[in-house]
Amino acid sequence: MTTIGVITRGKYGNRLIETIISKTDMKVTHTSVPEILPDFIDEPEEFLEELNIDRSVFDSDIVITYSLHPDLTVAIAHMAGKVGLKALIVPGGASKAPVVELESIAKQYGMLIQVEDICCTLEEKPETKELCSCLSSPVLDIDTDKGIIESVEVLCGAPCGSTWHMARELVGTKVEEAPARAGLLIQQYPCRAVRGNMGGIHESGEIHKKAVEEALKRKKEES
Repeated sequence: MTTIGVITRGKYGNRLIETIISKTDMKVTHTSVPEILPDFIDEPEEFLEELNIDRSVFDSDIVITYSLHPDLTVAIAHMAGKVGLKALIVPGGASKAPVVELESIAKQYGMLIQVEDICCTLEEKPETKELCSCLSSPVLDIDTDKGIIESVEVLCGAPCGSTWHMARELVGTKVEEAPARAGLLIQQYPCRAVRGNMGGIHESGEIHKKAVEEALKRKKEES
């Protein structure tokens, strides 16, 4: 059984834990860092030691850290590498993580490190295959009846759980309206992705819109 370790910070990471528990058969362990952190941490590894986080989180196959702090994320990456972790996923994008430094750490320890703006764009790698088979870019199976969405099965969904919310709300929607409504439903979901620009939640909405279009196309080709 694949084990996913999650490092939370305040509200960030909690929804992922809920999704793993409710939508997969993977095991999850978790620990947390304080929600309020200094802007700059001079000795991040010492700082992390003083936090006395639950180190068992690093006994997982994959760790996803919502530390969202460049200094602390580097310290977490070093800690993960030293115990032989095979994959570390860092949501929040390059603004929250020093990508070049993390690439160096990944090479040093032979560990996969993926920095993602939004987790519904998570690219499958050999180290993350089991995770990405159920939690990454959305894949759907849609049944229709007389031009109406009858059911939506989530074969793979966004780690935040938004895909399942969208799937429930799409039932009863006209087929021609379903893709656009899917994108709107994702943007209404209380996702933690960045808002107010063309990336973040807007990108997630577009990804789900395309997933609905592709599912409807497949269903049409099968009939």
